[in-house]
Parts: sequence; C-alpha cells; structure tokens
Amino acid sequence: MFDGKKATKLGTKKNPARIRVQTEERMMELTAVFKENGWNFIIGLEPDEAEDITDLELLQNPQKTMIAEKKVGRNEPCPCGSGKKYKKCCGG
Repeated sequence: MFDGKKATKLGTKKNPARIRVQTEERMMELTAVFKENGWNFIIGLEPDEAEDITDLELLQNPQKTMIAEKKVGRNEPCPCGSGKKYKKCCGG
C-alpha cells in the first residue's frame, strides 16, 4: 500500500545496500564489486551467521517493468479472426 513517501533507490546514500558475509576474503571481493559500480553499501562481517547478499543481487539484476496487455472489449472484433464480436464468439 502506498503511504505517500517515495521509496529511495537501493545503493544510494539514503538507502545503502546491506550485506552480511562470513569471511574477510569475501568482504574484500564484494567491496570491490560495490566500488566498481559506485553503489553505497554496509558490509557486516559475521562468521557465525549465514551469508546474505540479497541487496547486491537486486542491484545486479533489477526488476523489469511489466507491461499489461490490452484486454479485448466485449463489442470489439474477436481476436480469433472469426469476424464476430468477442461477446458472441470466444467471450461468451
């Protein structure tokens, strides 16, 4: 539900990406990826916790905008090519 506030883009100063790694080697590797792309980030080194890099995955694979297909109106010609109105053919 929209609360009137615009969500801040992930990887910016206001909304840095947050990830958790288990080793210092992995931390250096991911730091290089973030710096190469110019994203702001916070890395937690926690050897006892499972690695969590979901924010990085979201930045690397942004969601594509979905385009809804136009619906056929009842009184428009049927898309099957019969020549009849949709309501009398495939819609009925």
